[in-house]
Amino acid sequence: MELWNKVVLITGASSGIGEATAREFARAGAKVALVARREERLKALALEIGELAWVYPADLGDPDAVVAMAARVKSELGTPDVIVNNAGAGTWQFADETTPHDFLRQAAVPYLAAGYVTTAFAADMVRRGSGRIVVVNSPVSRVAWPGAFGYAAARWALRGLVQALHADLRGTGVGVTEVLPGKVSSDYFASNPGSEERIPTISAMIPEVTPEQVARALVNATRKGRRRTALPLTLRLILGQAWVTPRLVAWLTGITGAKRPQHARRRPGRTTGR
Repeated sequence: MELWNKVVLITGASSGIGEATAREFARAGAKVALVARREERLKALALEIGELAWVYPADLGDPDAVVAMAARVKSELGTPDVIVNNAGAGTWQFADETTPHDFLRQAAVPYLAAGYVTTAFAADMVRRGSGRIVVVNSPVSRVAWPGAFGYAAARWALRGLVQALHADLRGTGVGVTEVLPGKVSSDYFASNPGSEERIPTISAMIPEVTPEQVARALVNATRKGRRRTALPLTLRLILGQAWVTPRLVAWLTGITGAKRPQHARRRPGRTTGR
């Protein structure tokens, strides 16, 4: 896909991967629609990028807000040529630490948000017969690890969304790309305290990547129409091993992953009768 003058909508554009991706697409000459909740951060980025950037603040966990945002984008820029579903959030918790409201928040972004944004534009993209939907996912969508119940479940659901899109959009001219980065040096973990400590220690063998590295890989995959890209190389090797020997990789992430907090380890109480 030639990116010059194309319209690219990027969610989670106020920081990290989304912010870097907006800059990278703009360097390629694309018009970037910046979407996130933090309007001031979006305005600052748009000011930096210049005339190629437009700001669309929205809570992507709210379907009505997504519909309203999509209407504005279509009116002002037209139907996007590329959608980058990058918005992600959620504190990592064990299942028994998670409340129903926690789980809803962890599912709303990224999973529901990606579904809302995609369906807000899919009909117009199919009608036009061109475009690409990009989904930024996580390695946990291939191997779940302990202590990140809602996060892992949402990322597996996101993987299902990607597969369903491949099935539905085949032959329409609209392509789908999944991006799988390892640990990224962004403010994600600062915004979700207590989560970084629950990364399995085996992941230390995977070098950390920068948002800029992810952005370059994402834009390159979009330009070349790739179905999937993962980085760094070590992560690709591990994901390949997970495909061949899933039980072994699951065991390794399990034994090197987070341990249940001591206060949560309860022994069954004894009962006495008279």
